[in-house]
Amino acid sequence: MIQTFQRDDERAPNERPVAFVAPQHVPVRTAAGMGLAPIFATGEWDAPQPGIERAVILIHGRLRNADTYFNLAHRARAAAGHDSLDTLLIVPQFLATADVDAHRPAADTLHWDWTSWMGGGTAAGPAPISSFEVLDAILERLAQRERFPALRTIVVAGHSGGGQVAQRYAVLARGERQLAAHGIGIRYVIANPSSYAYFDAQRPVADGGFAVLDEAGCPGFNTWKYGLNQLPAYAPPAGTDGERAELEAAYVRRDVVMLLGNEDCDPAHPALDISPAAQTQGPNRLERGRAYMRYMQMRHARELQHRLHEVAGIGHDGVGIFLSAHGLAALFDTPAAAGDANANNDNNNDNGSSR
Repeated sequence: MIQTFQRDDERAPNERPVAFVAPQHVPVRTAAGMGLAPIFATGEWDAPQPGIERAVILIHGRLRNADTYFNLAHRARAAAGHDSLDTLLIVPQFLATADVDAHRPAADTLHWDWTSWMGGGTAAGPAPISSFEVLDAILERLAQRERFPALRTIVVAGHSGGGQVAQRYAVLARGERQLAAHGIGIRYVIANPSSYAYFDAQRPVADGGFAVLDEAGCPGFNTWKYGLNQLPAYAPPAGTDGERAELEAAYVRRDVVMLLGNEDCDPAHPALDISPAAQTQGPNRLERGRAYMRYMQMRHARELQHRLHEVAGIGHDGVGIFLSAHGLAALFDTPAAAGDANANNDNNNDNGSSR
């Protein structure tokens, strides 16, 4: 069964078991151990799919309602004029321990605490595997030419909490290395997250510029997932300025599209991250996203290829974002209608929303 978005889902507590656990899985093997990550996917995951040219990986939000996002992915694919013959849809599910307790999936099913998966944290069981290593495992499978000989493009996308995953993974990603050798491109689509990972101690100030914050005044504002201090175990070493610069340079080179609803500006939204660290980035999701793009443009005026599109009339709404012309263009490279953007800004109620 596939759930549909409900208008009050964004106000539902995330700390309760999910209604559905995804029926397929991807095995994740690392030095830390092995586990199974549940996924929804079109087609048989282990079977060759010779006609697939694009794979869209859509990441759920804090409610972990992967079935809802799988439904949305189907709707977006149909709206873009594609089908299961050319476009593979994948929605991984980052289960909480409570989900495993409620549904009793296979004993080796990976599970996290309620939200640690958003920043690449390690699973609570059956092995300390990063949520980012789940994405690595999916990309590794997609890179197998005997299964996907025609694959040319992979999109890793998420809204709200899923947007946080997409943004942080784009900063630390290891899984794309194997794709380049096969001529497979990858894009990251980051929609309406509550916060971003900054590369230094600068944060936006009232005049639109940036200033260096003092850790004493806001402890933890530059700790991962908000900055590069205390990176997760998944990350490469980044203790020196040179190592941090390498992470930033890699992020700048990546194909990144940011999507913001121009009405996602409620500073009291029930799913907005209002921690002190998040509030240093701005009062609401719209201002935080705009500020982050200014920050990246300030630091990389010439080489930055990232794009920001604002979707007019849309708030914290995953359906509205991904079914908009700019959303479809980001996911499927369909033409984006000029009227869908907010006043030349080319730089939802995600009812399954997440911080």
